[in-house]
Amino acid sequence: MAIARFPNVVIDCPDPAALARFYAALLDWTVEEASAGWGQIRADHGQCISFQGVEGYQAPQWPGQEVPQQMHLDVMVDDLDDAEQAVLALGAAKAEHQPGTTFRVFLDPAGHPFCLCVS
Repeated sequence: MAIARFPNVVIDCPDPAALARFYAALLDWTVEEASAGWGQIRADHGQCISFQGVEGYQAPQWPGQEVPQQMHLDVMVDDLDDAEQAVLALGAAKAEHQPGTTFRVFLDPAGHPFCLCVS
């Protein structure tokens, strides 16, 4: 018997409301809560991601580990080119280092790496 239905990921960042809006647009989820110290988005099926404000936040340095990744999300997409244009329009930046061909690495507005992966 499972103890929980599903995990909630909490991501440290400098501006939780802004990062909640970014990921809500990326994933087509709903911003459920957004304030100076906390942001939260939720999918129609109940899954949620939260964003926690951290004073003195330092963005990860990817691919190096001087400031570790802290976390990253793999977002499954049907078309890498279309998805790339969409995330760039939302405010993501394409990482300079691209180690594969079936996925692309981007940085969210707070500097967290995330990947678009062909599903």
